[in-house]
Amino acid sequence: MNERFYGNSGGFKGWQAGALLAGLSLAATCLYVRAKTRQAEADNPPQGRFVDVDGVRLHYVERGSGPVLVLLHGNGVLANDFENSGLLDKAAEHYRVIAFDRPGFGYSERPRTTVWTPQAQARLLHHALQELGVDSAIVLGHSWGTLVALSMALDLPGFVRGLVLLSGYYYPSWRPDAPLLSGPAIPVLGDLMRYTVSPLLTRMLWRPLTKAVFSPQPVDARFHRTPAWMMLRPQQLRASAAESALMIPAAASLAKRYPELQVPAVVIAGTRDKIVDFGHNSERLSERLPHCELRLQPGVGHMTHYAHPEQVLAAVESIAAQAGETLFRHNSRDEALARAGESGV
Repeated sequence: MNERFYGNSGGFKGWQAGALLAGLSLAATCLYVRAKTRQAEADNPPQGRFVDVDGVRLHYVERGSGPVLVLLHGNGVLANDFENSGLLDKAAEHYRVIAFDRPGFGYSERPRTTVWTPQAQARLLHHALQELGVDSAIVLGHSWGTLVALSMALDLPGFVRGLVLLSGYYYPSWRPDAPLLSGPAIPVLGDLMRYTVSPLLTRMLWRPLTKAVFSPQPVDARFHRTPAWMMLRPQQLRASAAESALMIPAAASLAKRYPELQVPAVVIAGTRDKIVDFGHNSERLSERLPHCELRLQPGVGHMTHYAHPEQVLAAVESIAAQAGETLFRHNSRDEALARAGESGV
């Protein structure tokens, strides 16, 4: 009996030691993640301004003057992705460009009291734009940002003058990556993950992840101007995971409404996109929108604004012309590059 007791006691002590070791490991990991997060934010402070609207503090970058062009980034990155690609500054030569950190990304808040569907984000950003004195805008979205842009155009057709949609996911499809990437959004367990193991695991996978996003082109060196740890911070991981979980139902909900869209749109997609199938999404969307033009980038992956920013700017100008706001002045080199890209040369 005593042997059994001590045996059980010894087993219990072994379990305690294992639990203590696991707890210490998690605590050390948490301290490391916190230190890396603080360092990343210290090295990369907010470059724009803040606007408080509907109880949410949003960070945005604004440049230029003229007709308003709103830029909405994709999942996992920040508003400065448009700056890194060169698109923001080039567009700012002739437009008032406003690029938001969408809720939870960069330095924008993402309160847990709201499920941040594309529609909820569109409402919030519209109110923020109203606070900034904007009464109409051309809206450009990349990847997940296209869902927000479409929601804004469907719900506020008098506000949105036209759309430029880059590499979007518009129709539901089986995405095994969606549940795999959704873990950090789960309450309690997800909180533990995003402050400990999730940033480290994602950092280990960072190179193949970014390679897949840019493939078949090499990863653009400008993308690395924003350090990986800015995109691995716990708050950012929660927002990214939540959008991975929302992606399929959000597309399914919006797809029913696409024929209602009344504003002109230009849809741009790379034919070698490994993140979103251009045939199932961009080609299909262009066939269903009443006023839409499809512009494919042959041999290009998901990051179309890095591969051919001149084609993206040409699309903005096309929308502006239809809205009666033609200001962007093409030079001969930009026009030649745009024509060559569209012809596959």
